[in-house]
Amino acid sequence: MQTKLTLRIDGELVCRAKIFAGKHSKTVAGYFALLGDADGEETDRITPVVRSLKGVLGESNSDFEDYHRYLKKNT
Repeated sequence: MQTKLTLRIDGELVCRAKIFAGKHSKTVAGYFALLGDADGEETDRITPVVRSLKGVLGESNSDFEDYHRYLKKNT
């Protein structure tokens, strides 16, 4: 059963999400499908590699800027 969902999100973020989704054949529903079930259990749609990475950073203070610096340094 499909249900309508209304989200209030910054317009620029919506535009970026649509561009990303178009390039990667992803949908918002696909991302919601990755969420756990009502009991917080992971669904089988999460790949073993992604499941193994869950929580690996713990309480890390890393952010996207750190990631971008890493990519620039190592490419």
